[in-house]
Amino acid sequence: MRFDNHRESENVEDRRGEAGPRFRLGGRGGKIGIGTIVLALVAMYFGIDPSVVLDTASVVQSPAPESSAPRSAAENELARFASMVLADTEDTWGPIFESAGGQYREPGMVLFTGATRSACGVGQAEMGPFYCPADQKVYLDLSFFDELHNRFSAPGDFAQAYVIAHEVGHHVQNLLGISDRMQQARGRMSERDANALSVRVELQADCFAGVWGHHADRTRQILEAGDVEEALGAASAIGDDRLQKEVQGRVVPDSFTHGSSAQRTRWFRTGLERGDLRACDTFAADAL
Repeated sequence: MRFDNHRESENVEDRRGEAGPRFRLGGRGGKIGIGTIVLALVAMYFGIDPSVVLDTASVVQSPAPESSAPRSAAENELARFASMVLADTEDTWGPIFESAGGQYREPGMVLFTGATRSACGVGQAEMGPFYCPADQKVYLDLSFFDELHNRFSAPGDFAQAYVIAHEVGHHVQNLLGISDRMQQARGRMSERDANALSVRVELQADCFAGVWGHHADRTRQILEAGDVEEALGAASAIGDDRLQKEVQGRVVPDSFTHGSSAQRTRWFRTGLERGDLRACDTFAADAL
């Protein structure tokens, strides 16, 4: 990606190195067991808000605000890159909203280490990056980029940018009122149908990430040879079918919450090639 001279976003909150939350059950002073944390992670994987599990506990911030461990130059460069990607999404979505007669409210981004608090509950690095509509912030532990490279074999800066752009895509859904409508609809559905709806929500966020890439490259020529393949590789690597096969050795389509590898790559490519929000209506699509 051609990002050398790009500005950084002013909407980044750097919590790296801060001591993570400690947990107390029911205000009685007992610590949450590892089983509760694992249950929260499983809930997140299957599209359930982990705060449903973790809200049974009160969260207390450890008193030590900073870690004494110095940050590496490589990590600081990743933080700078993430900030530049966020800035580029701001520069892209602002004009798109303005052209439609609206106003784009820029999301925040929280960089953290291990665990942190959000308005949606406690975020853990193991959950991967996530967007919280309650505070309109993207949460990112930079170690996920190492996992993307090493575990998912999806290296490259545009692969990393795709991950951030996907979460910003959820912010766009929130601003457009899509998130609220879908959340209300889920409450009237069976678990199977709610999962299917969640897939359409996630695939639209993939498509919105592609829309960002389309406009960013058209106006600022950010893409270099191989960048598109990097992002498509990342989209494919985190498809539900591949993750389920890795974790449990079998694929259960009815439990998909984000979409298969083929679906994720298809909708990201759709947004990237078309650059039109109307092309991202996954809810009207007969086939995903």
